[in-house]
Amino acid sequence: MGEWKISGFREVRELGAGAQGRVVLAQHEETGFPVAVKYVVVGPDTAPLEALRREAEMLARVESPHVARLYQLVEGEHGAALVMEAVDGVSLKVVLTEHGRLDPQAALTVLKGSLLGLAAAHAVGVVHRDYKPANVVVPEDGRSKLIDFGIASAAGSASRSGTPSYMAPEQWQAGEAGPSADVYAATCVFYECVMGRRPFGADSVVGLRGQHLTAPVPLEDFPDPLRPLVVRGLAKNPAERHSGAMEFVAELESVARAAYGDDWEGRGIRTLAATAAGLSMLFPLAAAGISAPAGTAAAGAAAGAAGAGGAGTAGTVATGAGNTAAGFLAKASVVKATLVIAGATAAGTVGVVTYEKTRPEAAEAPAITLAALNRTYADGVLEVRGGQYARIKGMRKASVQTSVNKALRVPLDQAVTFYKEWGRTAAARAACGGRMNLLSTTVVKGLTGPDLVSVRYVPKFQRRCGEGPGYHPGFVVTVDLRTGRALTADDVFKPASFGPAGMDRLWDALPEGDDKQQVMRGHSGSGGFFNPFSRESFIRSSRHPESPPWAQPFFGKSRFELIYVGMDDGMAVSPFDLSRTSAYDFAIPYGKVKALFKPELAARLPVS
Repeated sequence: MGEWKISGFREVRELGAGAQGRVVLAQHEETGFPVAVKYVVVGPDTAPLEALRREAEMLARVESPHVARLYQLVEGEHGAALVMEAVDGVSLKVVLTEHGRLDPQAALTVLKGSLLGLAAAHAVGVVHRDYKPANVVVPEDGRSKLIDFGIASAAGSASRSGTPSYMAPEQWQAGEAGPSADVYAATCVFYECVMGRRPFGADSVVGLRGQHLTAPVPLEDFPDPLRPLVVRGLAKNPAERHSGAMEFVAELESVARAAYGDDWEGRGIRTLAATAAGLSMLFPLAAAGISAPAGTAAAGAAAGAAGAGGAGTAGTVATGAGNTAAGFLAKASVVKATLVIAGATAAGTVGVVTYEKTRPEAAEAPAITLAALNRTYADGVLEVRGGQYARIKGMRKASVQTSVNKALRVPLDQAVTFYKEWGRTAAARAACGGRMNLLSTTVVKGLTGPDLVSVRYVPKFQRRCGEGPGYHPGFVVTVDLRTGRALTADDVFKPASFGPAGMDRLWDALPEGDDKQQVMRGHSGSGGFFNPFSRESFIRSSRHPESPPWAQPFFGKSRFELIYVGMDDGMAVSPFDLSRTSAYDFAIPYGKVKALFKPELAARLPVS
């Protein structure tokens, strides 16, 4: 088995081996891109091959920056292999062995990151079934990642599979393994991170079974503010736990914020990153002298015995951040494609690719270029001179790139439509005579990949005639590079964030200063100030269909920016002048507002 290799990859070093296979670090020969390859033996016993196919199927369904990215499933005469993303980090098991326990905020950070990976799996009907410290990776950026879907199954499957120290009661009783079983295992690991020991520690499998089925959770020394998470997460009855990982994330964020403040996650990530950095000599890429791929966040690779032993000892794989796994294998029995890896391996064997997401090429963020629109609109008495807008090039999928570029052009088109309104009436056009109102735009780039591109267009308008509607909106777009779709406010904010408490929190996060005071004056009346933020503020105005939303989220490289419409409310008493010619730009540290965002979006944003 050790001699069989897939072609197209140069083996760098072995990461782990067992009775049924091994895991190696390799590089794609054409690009030098690092990957982890998990091999299994093909022989009379077809169980290892079927297990690898099942793992590929489960992994290919899941799309999340917190889950390993699958590139290929390759089958040959003498073996089969999974080709996956390999990047730098150490397993949580190593971290706990070295340090014993984690600061509670760092433990919450580990839990949140891996729960987001589980949530992505649960969303497509996949249950991991083997969540444990060895399957959670801590990279140098402090953002935990979930790996190894070796015994994952469809939700609702009966199962006794798992690692005994973390198995839910229903798994011990061969009941249905649903998302709440993963919630139970994740809570066990969280307890271990905080306390430095597992919640149940019997010496025998029989003893562990009894404790997981009937023993109360020892909470005497557990931090009081975090106890509700453990009590619910380790409930014996699955109906009493969180229904899935995303529900757990929502409660985790609420509890963490109440216990440690708004910046709990930033502090936790920094602590965890420092902890991982102290173990950087164990990072597999660094040890092999290989640079992490450009454009990706650092993530973890771990190694273990591939298939050595029984349930819960599936081989360890590598995982990466910054890129998401995509694709879907519709059937457990993988249909073979016709693509063949060209060329002979060192052992003279050629493999057939039975699943391929993409060849592992350098995962650099696509390049952003600038284009310009120059056009005269006779009907609207408007000339666009240097209407700058952003474009993307270098994406692998031409169809997605086309969608991205179409979305990136929308704010410029919105600006043109809005400023044409200034000469909309016949009287305005007559007053203009031969003159033209002039519009130009400047592009301000925020995030530029690997998953999101956020762009703001700042207009410069020279009014020579006509009258405007008395306000100046912002022109912003954020595009998901995986789908080519522009994000809406409902993609950004949790539904609950649009309630009074959430919008008040957003208002309170605005930096104090003249701009905030001006907005407050603009929204004060006889009944006193009312909050200008609501869901309606983030959607198209029905009164002004030509205008973009009055409030728009812009994602900067190091902070969140809220772009809010500038109002021409006339002159106010000094020192405030409410007459505006542009939108307000409020810069807010991510840590102050991330809790308002949907967890799957917040996970893709920088740390302030």
